[in-house]
Amino acid sequence: MTRPIPHSFVPDAQNGRLLRDAFGRFATGVTVVTAASDDGCAAMTANSFSSISMDPPLVMWAPARASSRFPMFAKAAHFAVHVLAADQADLAWTVARNRNALDEAGLVANLEGVPVLDRCLARFDCGLFAMHEAGDHMIVVGRVLRAQITEGEPLAFFGGQIAGIARG
Repeated sequence: MTRPIPHSFVPDAQNGRLLRDAFGRFATGVTVVTAASDDGCAAMTANSFSSISMDPPLVMWAPARASSRFPMFAKAAHFAVHVLAADQADLAWTVARNRNALDEAGLVANLEGVPVLDRCLARFDCGLFAMHEAGDHMIVVGRVLRAQITEGEPLAFFGGQIAGIARG
């Protein structure tokens, strides 16, 4: 089997698309993060989610600081991360495109008052643990207060595309 020859480059302002394409070679899960805000349900589609620690139970995600939704999350003491299932691609795109997509969804609130989806592969109800500046993003670390899990196939992001991944 012949493997393609790698293309090496030094990231700079002129090759941002190439760097984005390189980042896109890493498949990630797709999440919707929610928080309560003065304007209703703050929601953002994110693929920057990761587990960090078991003791204490910590997770992280990294919203773009330039996002119009960022101030709502920067003020949130609590948030929920929803790991989406393969059949939730429409939800992921709808939330990504429309900051008010979940306002009329009739979501219930968790114990901390955060609007939560009633269906996803996993949900992590979090309290803010720390925030760290990271270039044009902010790393938000949450302490997991409660989690829930269900069976299903995951939704994944790879190469700029969202697709369901079947386990085999």
